[in-house]
Amino acid sequence: MTEELGSLARRLAMPYYEDALPAHDEFHAKRVRDLSVRLADECDTAVDRAILSAAAWLHDIGRPRERVGAIDHHDKWATTKAAALLDAESVASARIDAITHCVRAHSIRSSSPEPETIEAKLLFDADKLDAAGARGIVRLACIVGERSGRAGEQYAVIDDATASETIESDRPDVTLLREWARERLDRLYTPPARQLGAARWEFMEAFFDRFAAELGVDGNR
Repeated sequence: MTEELGSLARRLAMPYYEDALPAHDEFHAKRVRDLSVRLADECDTAVDRAILSAAAWLHDIGRPRERVGAIDHHDKWATTKAAALLDAESVASARIDAITHCVRAHSIRSSSPEPETIEAKLLFDADKLDAAGARGIVRLACIVGERSGRAGEQYAVIDDATASETIESDRPDVTLLREWARERLDRLYTPPARQLGAARWEFMEAFFDRFAAELGVDGNR
């Protein structure tokens, strides 16, 4: 194999993102790749950036299939598929194992194993940080839209349901976005990620304060 590992993984991954929706598309994969490398540059521990980059490109290739119900766990499916794709390109088995561990451990779900390597921890952190800050707010709103489309009904309301005296709803409201982001930031592994997460959370707090100020007849913004 002569092609650089990160570039190879990108080439292999791109066809699987053709049917992806915005929250888990190739742009998300690139953001995760870029941020994971940025975090690696701030780590005191040695990091194999080729493994990290490859895993970032491949980590969500199963999302489109999961979205339509073809598979149940995108991380498990992506682990198997990535191993097969890389093996067909004669990537060394040890490198395949390192990449697929990152892919398998990137999810926040309880069914996902804990990341054990620094590369897996950085991928996990970068993926979670893409749900925080300005881009994170947009992305989380996209996820609400995706889930509404999949369920065929409204998944959440873009409002503060507790503040309304005229409309009642049993759906989650904007608080859900805050909870999703906080849950992910609380799970970060590496010091550089936690530092960046704190800064992004500060922005989100200001956003939610502004959001509240824009609501209702008593809104002041």
